[in-house]
Amino acid sequence: MNNSTAKYLTAISMALALNACAPVMMGGVFGTAMIASDRRTTGIQVEDEGIAQRSASAIKQNFGDKEHVNVTSYNRQVLITGEVSSDRVRAQVEQLIGKIENVRLVVNELGIGPATTLSERSADVVLVAKVKAAMIDSEDVFASVHKIVVERGTVYLMGRVTQREGNRATEVARGVNGVKRVVRVYEYMSEEELNAMQPKKAPVDESKPVPVTSGSGAPINNTAPATGAVVTPVK
Repeated sequence: MNNSTAKYLTAISMALALNACAPVMMGGVFGTAMIASDRRTTGIQVEDEGIAQRSASAIKQNFGDKEHVNVTSYNRQVLITGEVSSDRVRAQVEQLIGKIENVRLVVNELGIGPATTLSERSADVVLVAKVKAAMIDSEDVFASVHKIVVERGTVYLMGRVTQREGNRATEVARGVNGVKRVVRVYEYMSEEELNAMQPKKAPVDESKPVPVTSGSGAPINNTAPATGAVVTPVK
């Protein structure tokens, strides 16, 4: 097991111990650094959190604990996963979430049948960590921009990505042992849009000489003395 896999398995296992009934997902990174690596604006991230909270409250009020429904919002696009008792309830949940403030699209992936067991959810927890670790280890997938949700061995990939990025992340996820299928719930952007999001480098004024410093950090006069001696930069 490499360091990336061990890191994510440990973190996700801690999350499972805290709340085994929470939706199994992982975004960019933990803590406040998430905002810095996310392609959504800070305002949209706050809206997504609000959507998830209001949705959970609405489901609790309308269905209690009879149905197992998870809601994940990314850029106001809402993915519904879990298990419900009938097609009628499945449709009702979708209509309910669609009326939540700021929701612009609902992707309904609810299954019909009994709720998953604790062992099944535990397996999903481990799987989300393995998929994230595989993305990191691939070195050509920017793992922090992909939100991963797992339900019954199915991996759902969310995020704002280019077609190229989405295809590559899907390929990596499909190669992880235990993944039954991969469903893309991406919002696609063009390569030009992606390039425009990259931080701009400050222009370098080549007309100004770069000062040479000594080992102590003091600047060295890099102009040739009148005696004709040559100043050699300190290595």
